Amino acid sequence: MTAKVIFNPYAGRWLAREKLEVVKDALKQAGIEYELEMTESPGHGIELASRAVKDGHSPIISAGGDGSVNEVVNGMVDSDENQTLVPLGIIPLGSANDLVDNLKLPRDIYQAARIIAAGRSRAMDLCQVNQRYFVNNAAIGLEPFITLIQQRFTRLKGNIRYLTATLMGILDNPQWNMDLEWAGGRYSGPATLVTVGNSPRTGGLFYMTPHADPFDGQLTFVYGYMATRIEILRLLPRTMKPAEGSYVEHPSIHEISTTWLNVRTSSPTPAHADGEIISESIQELEYRVYPGCFQLLM
Repeated sequence: MTAKVIFNPYAGRWLAREKLEVVKDALKQAGIEYELEMTESPGHGIELASRAVKDGHSPIISAGGDGSVNEVVNGMVDSDENQTLVPLGIIPLGSANDLVDNLKLPRDIYQAARIIAAGRSRAMDLCQVNQRYFVNNAAIGLEPFITLIQQRFTRLKGNIRYLTATLMGILDNPQWNMDLEWAGGRYSGPATLVTVGNSPRTGGLFYMTPHADPFDGQLTFVYGYMATRIEILRLLPRTMKPAEGSYVEHPSIHEISTTWLNVRTSSPTPAHADGEIISESIQELEYRVYPGCFQLLM
């Protein structure tokens, strides 16, 4: 079969387009027979991936960042009921490349192509929020509020971009009242954020669900409330710790594993999935996990 490469030239703050010839050379050296299509606008990757699966391409290769992977995954899942038979390969061209790092896949383009050519896949969990699928992380509250801020930046790049947006979001200090229900528990009250992880790290720096595992058949979510900017700022360095000393050890922060989560908010909140804003104003969300139903080349 012929692979389909879905290339996002806008990934990595528009730097991916400069790597097109490198990607082509890496695929050629790895001996991969492929067709390549460029995305032209937000959401175009969904359309291209759906069509690629229906046309019988395998594997599907996402060349871009975490948002690019998200679009390709959604297109693959929506294409037909047999989408789990088509494996996904990733060539990382993004700013953060959270999923690649979480899975300990190489950032090097040539190494990534060789892994795809080897054809070894592993079944990982697929998650869903409302009608959108995600593979790494989704959230409401402060986290997507910060995402909206960083999307406005045109000059800052890399981790400094995420960190600056985070500090600006904390200074704004948005708050919500939320009703959460999950398998075996519930919470009603004030909340600064709800973050749902299939993997530990998001935003290039932040281990928002430090114990999440994309192969355990569970959603790992964190919710908590910090009333003041000072409290949030004090806790911020601990969101960058993947293990001992993590922010989830704070008594006001709760990390839970479950198979489903329902959330209602008293006032609208933005929401994101894999860093892509799916709504700037939403109040009801349902999160689900589908264990081991997605094949990733790794």
